[in-house]
Amino acid sequence: MDKVKIALQYLLPKHLVSRLAGKFAAAQAGSITTAAISWFIKQYKIDMSEAEREAPEAYSTFNDFFTRALKPGLRPIDSNAKVLVHPVDGTVSQFGEINDGRIFQAKGHDYTSLALLGNNAKDAHRFKGGDFATIYLAPSDYHRIHMPITGTLSKMTFVPGDLFSVNPLTAQNVPGLFARNERVVAIFETEHGPLAMVLVGATIVASIETVWAGTITPPGGKEIVSWDYPTTGPDAITLQKGDEMGRFKLGSTVVMLFADDMLDDFADGIKPGAVTRLGRPLAHLE
Repeated sequence: MDKVKIALQYLLPKHLVSRLAGKFAAAQAGSITTAAISWFIKQYKIDMSEAEREAPEAYSTFNDFFTRALKPGLRPIDSNAKVLVHPVDGTVSQFGEINDGRIFQAKGHDYTSLALLGNNAKDAHRFKGGDFATIYLAPSDYHRIHMPITGTLSKMTFVPGDLFSVNPLTAQNVPGLFARNERVVAIFETEHGPLAMVLVGATIVASIETVWAGTITPPGGKEIVSWDYPTTGPDAITLQKGDEMGRFKLGSTVVMLFADDMLDDFADGIKPGAVTRLGRPLAHLE
């Protein structure tokens, strides 16, 4: 059955299905929207007591529900200046060193930081010899992405691609998964070196947005597009540790790249399959 599931993903018109799902997710469909939200809550056992708005009928669209805010103070951000925190609720997929420019995906599969960052050699070089962490967000998770450390935005890149599922089964069977799916790359300058936050799209992921530019995809397009940002002066975009930086509307995965000598070590308990919670320690800084 696993082979059948993977084969179907190659055959499925993933962009069409995802965009159609996106239209429904953005629609204000009244009782139909409420029924879909209620089904989703039950199907994925979502704890709505954590949500700022607990009732399904409090949401005008499915996207509104899916990107729901948590109750204030529910995810405290570790205040230790030497601690880099989890940016999302999710599950650790993989983590470790970037070896010879390659990032480990799953047994038998890896991909290059060059491909992940849209084939920009200058950007990839900044993370040579550094570290990475990949976190998967399940449908039941909170889908806002926050800053693991204070940083100033220097560049954003949209990279077109496929829309394979990014669940563990697919990660184990589709070569170069995170470097072939549609994604948004945000590079930040921090006191400890550059940080790349890569927001990876997936099947049924209807939209990826950032707090500074709004919705990046759809429509996205078929060409790589980059935007540069000032890192000093009144127009600089600086986000503090714990600040929201983006959202997934259905999906997906965050891949973080850290510069060489930026991290001392990963926090205790970090291993593939470990549950992550926004604000808790992910790594210790040098």
